[in-house]
Amino acid sequence: MLEKTFSPADVESNHYQRWEKDGAFAAHVDSNQVPYTIMMPPPNVTGSLHMGHALTFTLQDILIRYQRMRGKDALWQPGTDHAGIATQMVVERNLGKEGITRQQLGREKFLEKVWEWKAESGGTITNQLRRLGASTDWSRERFTMDEGLNKAVRKVFVELHRQGLIYRDKRLVNWDPKLHTAISDLEVEQKEVAGNLWHFRYPIEGEPGRYIVVATTRPETMLADTAVAVHPEDERYKDIIGKFVRLPLVGRLIPIVGDEYADPETGSGAVKITPAHDFNDFEVGRRHNLPLINLLDRDARIVETFEGYKPGANGRLEAFSEPVPEAYRGLDRFAARKQVVADLEALELLEQIVPHKMTVPHGDRSGVVIEPWLTDQWYCDAATLAKPAIEAVETGKTVFVPRQWENTYFEWMRNIQPWCISRQLWWGHQIPAWYDADGNVFVAETEEEAQAQAGAGVALTRDSDVLDTWFSSALWPFSTLGWPEQTPELGRYYPGDVLVTGFDIIFFWVARMMMMGIHFMGDVPFKTVYIHALVRDEKGQKMSKSKGNVIDPLDVIDQYGCDALRFTLTAMAAQGRDIKLAVNRVEGYRNFATKLWNAARYAEMNQVAPVAGFDPAKVGLTVNKWIIAAFQQASARVTEALDAYKFNEAAAGIYQFAWNSFCDWYLEFTKPILNGEDEAAKAETRATTAWVFDRILHLLHPVMPFITEELNEKTGGLTKTLISAEWPLANEALVDAAASAEMEWVVKLISTIRTVRSEMNVPPSAQLPLLLKGANAETERRLATHRDLILRLARLSGVDATNEAAAKGSAQAVLDEATLVLPLADFIDIEKEKARLAKEIGKLEQEIGKIDAKLANKNFVDKAPEEVIEEQRERRAEADTVRAKLAAALAQLG
Repeated sequence: MLEKTFSPADVESNHYQRWEKDGAFAAHVDSNQVPYTIMMPPPNVTGSLHMGHALTFTLQDILIRYQRMRGKDALWQPGTDHAGIATQMVVERNLGKEGITRQQLGREKFLEKVWEWKAESGGTITNQLRRLGASTDWSRERFTMDEGLNKAVRKVFVELHRQGLIYRDKRLVNWDPKLHTAISDLEVEQKEVAGNLWHFRYPIEGEPGRYIVVATTRPETMLADTAVAVHPEDERYKDIIGKFVRLPLVGRLIPIVGDEYADPETGSGAVKITPAHDFNDFEVGRRHNLPLINLLDRDARIVETFEGYKPGANGRLEAFSEPVPEAYRGLDRFAARKQVVADLEALELLEQIVPHKMTVPHGDRSGVVIEPWLTDQWYCDAATLAKPAIEAVETGKTVFVPRQWENTYFEWMRNIQPWCISRQLWWGHQIPAWYDADGNVFVAETEEEAQAQAGAGVALTRDSDVLDTWFSSALWPFSTLGWPEQTPELGRYYPGDVLVTGFDIIFFWVARMMMMGIHFMGDVPFKTVYIHALVRDEKGQKMSKSKGNVIDPLDVIDQYGCDALRFTLTAMAAQGRDIKLAVNRVEGYRNFATKLWNAARYAEMNQVAPVAGFDPAKVGLTVNKWIIAAFQQASARVTEALDAYKFNEAAAGIYQFAWNSFCDWYLEFTKPILNGEDEAAKAETRATTAWVFDRILHLLHPVMPFITEELNEKTGGLTKTLISAEWPLANEALVDAAASAEMEWVVKLISTIRTVRSEMNVPPSAQLPLLLKGANAETERRLATHRDLILRLARLSGVDATNEAAAKGSAQAVLDEATLVLPLADFIDIEKEKARLAKEIGKLEQEIGKIDAKLANKNFVDKAPEEVIEEQRERRAEADTVRAKLAAALAQLG
């Protein structure tokens, strides 16, 4: 006998351990089944499960379980990412508590500490994924720093370098002056701050008393200016393009150049150009062959001597140096800012200071302001690698779902810049390059190969930098399958079928996997990229610890069970729309699990059990034919939705069938049969109930794996385990159109009466008479057949046909050709009810008016986020629908 209530905690761990122990998640490389592959986006080894993880891994697991049930050899390739900078910071913080720095330990000892930490704490998120029900093939788990992936990374680096696609260059990078490393754009957080716009006068050389005014938010960088730019068509400055200004405080002569980067409508129309400390200025500098002057050291302090670089022969930069004015040497950048402003003011070259809000880049981990900094780094020629990756999406080899994300992909890829792949860290894939005493570089997979290139006896020093984490992640779809070895797995599971990920890493990860996969494997890494939305709080705000609105998925699982969380996320995962998650939504779907459990208990109490050999095509009762047909329609809807990645529609399809059609209607319709004397009808209905419930468990299993497996086991399901069961495809031959039409008519009739009762505030205990006007012979036959059901479930005292006009105070509704008339005068206070309806309508009209006023307010529409505007539109539509219903009800009461 089933327990009275379903306790998720009691069953989730047991079922998961059994699945894993039995090898239920395993892919079989020697299988003759069609392969199906999903590459798990490897979570950071430092990480713990958050709601974004819960969404993406739930959707991946649904697809894997679904395709496994469709008879495919499903591989969900798991693994974790070494997360270079994040992991190094964690270990450094731990050492700091002991008063130890990584520099004191040295590189080798420090890396030993990192590996120790990974061994102790690195499995946190994979264990949490097990709690989420992730049915991934853990026997194949990979780590981006394991030896196989190390080999793949070294080979790719060497091959790309040999092909001229990896090279060393001096360019600007995002420099973190606290962590002392270059970081990617993804690791930069833009923060709005209140600052100033300082306007300075630069004296024009040879024209005493004439100045050009430039505006800047960073006065300290003026020390490294190498030009002033004006728009070439700006009439104010046409006569001085090509002339020079004398840079205040430094005395350097710098040219005035004509460049479209300067906006005549902004400020004075003249901008200072500091190529070594601003990404836009760097491009202006390249266009005009300007020198680059490094103002800052790695700590963002003013250098002792300017390190300059001038474009020389063959496009190479030639180094030069010049002294830094003594007053600024060694100053922190912000202290230097104050000093520069004070000194320029003293020289009467400060024209004005204007308060100015601006966005300033900060390191997302260090929290400090990031500097564009000129350094020697390793780069990858992303533009060349991007061309075939762009073509692959243009020609449909890889398709984005929803399709609009292709535009984001194209925008990034068609404007791609050289990819800085080196990082000044210790934890990561160390760059396979060695230098001799003269700075000559030797790139090779091993030190022995590098030594052979350099020659015997030449002393070599290995490059101390490591590769950007995304470099190894870019190889994930093939390196995890054994490349560069030509393994059976590589031949069978590459390319993958679908990648499920968030829009924020389309460029950083998806695009780079496309580039590397096509270049090294000759084919795209996946055929479909499904981009899911963000999980926000119930108000639509991004979850963050600072806001205190983070919902921990593990807390939710503890409270409501894993299945409830999974179903909630699935039901809300509409394509192209962010999820506004409230915990009460999870509670609502926990109630769905309870509904299923109670339905199983009800069936058990009525001696319902699966019947071996049951043939749904041979049932005779109309109600049983109807529910079997309804299941076929539900199965078709869910299957079609999953194939189209419309997860919310799949959830809605199974929910509506299981809760409404089966639990609310079919079980109610068949109670008289099960309580009756017709043994043949009882036997058929029990067998049908068991068969349909079994089908529901199959259909629901990919979304709610634990409760379905538990009920399958406890109710004696004909399939040993659902995880390896066959997917219940729809069978059109089991759809009896006549039976479906008849029972749907009964459902609509009862539902319509219940709606009227609710809208008119009819007391639940009141037994109303029902009059049917204009009913044809088929309607009268249906009414006679199901009369007792209709009377009981609609709470009616009787049903009669009539041709008379409806009495005053009657409610009316149309059902097919007939009009339903419900006389209400004896059951409600008509005038009081009319007043209530009018009041409710008035409230709704007020609400609609307020929303209309908001949406007509240009100020509001221009400033409000799109999701807020959409929410207002949805509220208006809902209010309008309710208003229309109430107005119709009021009109009926006269």
